[in-house]
Amino acid sequence: MRNYYIAGNWKMHKTRAEAAELAKALVAELKDGKHKYLVAPSFTSLETVGAIVKGTNIRLGAQNMAAEEQGAHTGEVSVLQLKDLEVRTVILGHSERRHIYKEDDALINKKVQLALRHGLEVILCIGELLEEREAGRAETVCETQTVKGLEGVSAADLSRVVLAYEPVWAIGTGKTATPEDADAIHAYVRKVIERLYGAGAASQIVIQYGGSVKPDNAAQLMAKENIDGALVGGAALKAGTFASIAKFG
Repeated sequence: MRNYYIAGNWKMHKTRAEAAELAKALVAELKDGKHKYLVAPSFTSLETVGAIVKGTNIRLGAQNMAAEEQGAHTGEVSVLQLKDLEVRTVILGHSERRHIYKEDDALINKKVQLALRHGLEVILCIGELLEEREAGRAETVCETQTVKGLEGVSAADLSRVVLAYEPVWAIGTGKTATPEDADAIHAYVRKVIERLYGAGAASQIVIQYGGSVKPDNAAQLMAKENIDGALVGGAALKAGTFASIAKFG
């Protein structure tokens, strides 16, 4: 049985003081929550937020990490530094990393393997552009990103991988894939996992939906058979809206 997993990606928002205020509010709001929760603040707020959520039912996540363990990589943050801050999860392959910062599947896969080697949980993001969907290539794009992102990942390590389907055209735009559209892609990706790792792994892997998730559409999305949670962006920046999504239904 898959458990719902609701994650908040704060992106490049919140000073340390603002992040602390939000984290404290979420700890209070979600203390009786029955699902799995995560917040991913900016690197500068990881230590601050980590101290607040430690010992609660909210996991600490990072939004990205370097593909190398350490070394002369100015401006990057290493997996060792994240572990030192007790980060438990890292988001990799987010569409903004892919399309704004030009990270390709090979680089993302290198990060995935490094994170797993160090015992972190990985949220691997996949998703198509609007022009790719309109050209009928949504499934192909998501399949390629899944297969290449998981290259070299063992069946045992797959248990620490969460997939997040984010149609790029629905991120921060106010547009949302219909629950039916989202579920269709989730079901297709689950079939890809079945081909790669077997039916057992496919039935167990958690696949989140990300793309303008809001309190008023969360329950409809989560009601779909293959949608196991949400990777929330803008709506994660206010305790009330994130808590409403996190406690859907």
